[in-house]
Amino acid sequence: MENAPKDLPLRERKKLRTRQALVDAALELFAERDFAAVTLDEIVDAVEVSKRTFFRTFPSKEDVALAPEKELWAAYTADIESRPLSGEHLLSAYEGALFAAVEQMADGWERRFLVSRSLADRTPALTAHSLRHCSEVSEQVVRIVADRLAPHPLGRTELRLLLDLMLAAWRCALETWTASDAARQDRAALIRNVRDAFGAIPAVAALASGGAVPHAR
Repeated sequence: MENAPKDLPLRERKKLRTRQALVDAALELFAERDFAAVTLDEIVDAVEVSKRTFFRTFPSKEDVALAPEKELWAAYTADIESRPLSGEHLLSAYEGALFAAVEQMADGWERRFLVSRSLADRTPALTAHSLRHCSEVSEQVVRIVADRLAPHPLGRTELRLLLDLMLAAWRCALETWTASDAARQDRAALIRNVRDAFGAIPAVAALASGGAVPHAR
């Protein structure tokens, strides 16, 4: 969120700029010295704000470290709340919401996300925090979809399994993207990797149902 929308009130634009400054400063410090070695005092000093301002913006150090990830899933959840849904094309809706969320992230989001993801992968406390957040988002999305589709024969188990299938493809795409060289770690490459992973889902579904797996072309 490097440039706050100009149609927001001045106070809100200042809050967004402060938030982004805290994320940038924290991720830079974490990348240099690792998560546990950086104190909250150092983060707020780098941005020249108080701890009170920090805690009005983020509940914890873990939240600022995972801010790019949480921004993505907040946008995803908001999209699901307004996207047209049908039980017959629900997986497509799940996938479309993710593409929309990635595409609407602010300039530079992918750079911050890479730093945050790398940090989480080597920090057990952040891994646990990320997994808990993913579970909370999944529960929220399933609740939203179940409420919007009711009455519908699909139960919460089916809704959650479809969502988990999409999330598994997303994680595979992330692994490919983060393992590639720096020149291929832009947002367009991430979206291509996600499309490729989503494209493999029909074959996986065929395996799960005991059907024939489509031959690769």
